[in-house]
Amino acid sequence: MTHLLLILSILSSFLTNLETKILKTDFVATVEEEAGAPISYPGSLTMQGSKFTLSMSGINAAFDGKTMYMYSDDTEELTLTNPSAQELIESNPLLFAKAIADQCTASEKTTADGKQTIITLVPNDPSMGVNRFVLKVRNEDLMPLQLEIKEGQANSTLRLTNPTFITTPPSFVIEPEETTFVNDLRF
Repeated sequence: MTHLLLILSILSSFLTNLETKILKTDFVATVEEEAGAPISYPGSLTMQGSKFTLSMSGINAAFDGKTMYMYSDDTEELTLTNPSAQELIESNPLLFAKAIADQCTASEKTTADGKQTIITLVPNDPSMGVNRFVLKVRNEDLMPLQLEIKEGQANSTLRLTNPTFITTPPSFVIEPEETTFVNDLRF
């Protein structure tokens, strides 16, 4: 039990760090399914707590704490929604980890060089849909380096490249251009 509390303390410290600091990083998201070759998508992400901006494969997204902005380069359309708490948890793997941590069996190990910690969460309830959540953080500053989520036969990995904490917050809003079609689905 003490070991579990230590792991949850590390995870909690990491997540608290992301509430107060602004993380900026490029990434490569890779999805592997049992039948098929892995598919990778490069992108960039800036986040603070639940707020974020994301750019990936012709899609730009932002969440300012209330409104989700999704802009498609292909259609020049900006869709505005008010996501539910559950939708936010499902779209942000770090919020997901925070939501499920106390419902999981947790383990951790330090890499051989002692510079990184790998935290693994395995949900106690198989009906959660996730088989395993793995988070790798750099020990000196609790910087996230990699996230992995195993759901059924699919394995999704998010490898962060050059992550850094920045001091100037970006706009977590996407402003439409004059030619942009705005699809406002907020309620």
